[in-house]
Amino acid sequence: MSLSGILAANGKTALLAHKLWEENINNKGGLLGRPVQLVCKDDQTNPKLVPGIYQSLLAEEKTDLIMGGYGDNSIKPAMPLVIEHKRFFVGLMGLAVNQEFNYENYFAMIPTGPNPGTALTEGFFSVAAKQNPKPVTVAILSADAPFSKSPVQGAKENCSKNGMRVVFEETYPLSANDFSPFIRKVQQSRADILFMCSYVSDSVGLIRAIHKEGLQARLVGGAMIGPQNGSVKLELGPLLNGLVNYEYWLPVEKLMFPGVKEMIEKYQARAQQEGTDPLGYYVAPMAYAQLQIVEQAIIATQSLDDNTLAAYTRDAVFHTVVGDIQFGKGGGWTEPRVLTVQYQNLTDNSIAQFKDSKTQVVLMPENLSSGNLIV
Repeated sequence: MSLSGILAANGKTALLAHKLWEENINNKGGLLGRPVQLVCKDDQTNPKLVPGIYQSLLAEEKTDLIMGGYGDNSIKPAMPLVIEHKRFFVGLMGLAVNQEFNYENYFAMIPTGPNPGTALTEGFFSVAAKQNPKPVTVAILSADAPFSKSPVQGAKENCSKNGMRVVFEETYPLSANDFSPFIRKVQQSRADILFMCSYVSDSVGLIRAIHKEGLQARLVGGAMIGPQNGSVKLELGPLLNGLVNYEYWLPVEKLMFPGVKEMIEKYQARAQQEGTDPLGYYVAPMAYAQLQIVEQAIIATQSLDDNTLAAYTRDAVFHTVVGDIQFGKGGGWTEPRVLTVQYQNLTDNSIAQFKDSKTQVVLMPENLSSGNLIV
């Protein structure tokens, strides 16, 4: 898990959710009559360290099972070793990791369904297309990193589907800390929409630059990792107003599945002490559900055999804090459940206001919609 480096904020949140699951399952007597012990090592958000960590877990510590960490950076570098050892492997997030490997024993805890790139960005462009007059030109600005490729390709497909065209496209290095030059280029393109794909720290820099440069665009956001994080929400506050971005879970009525309210309450009670996201909405429910998948597979099969667990997981329906989940081809969810939200009515930098659905308005899917787009 990335407990330091640029993805530490989300990695630490995932680890706390995992700890809550571990405590809960051990209070019930463990699994197969044994207590559960989670062993977590920091990959420092450095993919080069990942293979060695898993090699150590397998060869030296001889763990019964191995888990996928948070995101592409922690999951993709592990895949060759996982495949070599034919291990059962459930990853957390990790957009489109298995498209390259097509490994049958891999399962992704991410609600993007069988076509992750298009599912992640579909809501953003659907919302855009409903504006009157309809926007027609799009600028794409993304981090120069592997995780950007699938969302950017998906964005282009959704542009075409909605009768829009890309008039500007550029990547920036992950080392960038001044985003004003990139935003000025977007301004010069006169694009109606700015679609961005960014990591946590660059998302903050990009949003600040947008306000500093006074960007004129009818819709901004898309596939930014960062605004979902409570610490980023706390830092930016009203600067988020108007931004349209994806989320995976929010405490809206139709997503309050059994156990999730209690889990979030326990998480938030310990977040400050553990130095994690004060809200936990983005990562914690998915991370907790990740281990519920493993738990339910073990209980159903009464086994720790990797092939047995994987065979069960391919066909089963799992009951988790994020709802019922079934896996399909490539290990993705059979159906996408990505939320598209807009930040509205934020007046200060307090964390309490982000617990109100009026400030994180669900625009898509329509059956979960809690409000209207503010342009």
